[in-house]
Amino acid sequence: MLLLAFAGIYTVVTAPLLHWETFWQFLFQRLILDGVRLTLVLTVAAMVIGITLGVVLAVMRLSPNPVMSAVSWFYIWFFRGTPVLVQIFFWFNVAIILPYVGVGIPFTHFGISVSTNVLIPAVVAAIFGLGFNEAAYMAEIVRAGIISVEHGQTEAAQALGMTRLQVMRRIVLPQAMRVIIPPTGNETISMLKTTSLAFVASVPELFTRADQIANSNFRYVELLFVASFWYLLMTSILTVGQFYMERYYARGAQRELTPTPFQRLRRLLFTFHVPGPT
Repeated sequence: MLLLAFAGIYTVVTAPLLHWETFWQFLFQRLILDGVRLTLVLTVAAMVIGITLGVVLAVMRLSPNPVMSAVSWFYIWFFRGTPVLVQIFFWFNVAIILPYVGVGIPFTHFGISVSTNVLIPAVVAAIFGLGFNEAAYMAEIVRAGIISVEHGQTEAAQALGMTRLQVMRRIVLPQAMRVIIPPTGNETISMLKTTSLAFVASVPELFTRADQIANSNFRYVELLFVASFWYLLMTSILTVGQFYMERYYARGAQRELTPTPFQRLRRLLFTFHVPGPT
């Protein structure tokens, strides 16, 4: 396996038509760094919308009120059933069917209207498409976490006089985090890469910037390597953060916490096994 891995890496590194000087030239280029920053902004904004709306939708889905449950079910069904690329493209072109957005007092001439293109520029359209789509997936993740908490605890809290909202906030959600955090971390990492679909809205995120530079110098593979380097770096940082968050919320549920990478390294380097008598 090591031989095959070395052969594959050696083949790529020594490819005669691959210009590594282009890779190093644009790795920290200003346009690329601007794309990295915008990619992070899109990821954070979309996940904030997705997590916030997802929690609301999950609570609605579990509500005994049939109207609330039906509305949540329909939202999840619709946004999970349509591609996120289509949703971004819809928000980017929503001005075609709704040129102006306004509010006013009914049966009077008092009101205000704003151009949809001004209200929803390209970046906002991408955030809406990514965030509203993510909310549908986060709703199911949160719902699974809530269901995993033993129902007897909810009944005991309600017997003590706590309201449904207090039970959810103080009893259920803190325990459900052990189930919610791992898939949420995966969704965040996936969202970071999904932001590349914002190119359909002409948003200059990392992939779009790399593609624009490649269109000018025709070094497409080298610029793809540049974009891949930054995606790998950012996802690696998120993976480390996810590990420590999972470890934090696992307290009390496991007898022994999963050792950190530094603890594993220290154990590997400084633990000696004395052979027994033969």
